[in-house]
Amino acid sequence: MRTFLFLFAVLFFLTPAKNAFFDERCQKLKGTCTDHCKKNEEIIALCQKSLKCCLTVQPCGKITED
Repeated sequence: MRTFLFLFAVLFFLTPAKNAFFDERCQKLKGTCTDHCKKNEEIIALCQKSLKCCLTVQPCGKITED
């Protein structure tokens, strides 16, 4: 029974640290945590609470109209 209580306490206190890690990683990649990504965004990482880290897709070259 002591083992169960110990594991519960460890997992309970590690969960906020793990969630903060995912949000920090998204911010370093210059993304935003949202429920879903827009058409011009792609998923680059995961955030806490089942959110997705989305980053706007940059065009690969200049588009010129002649």
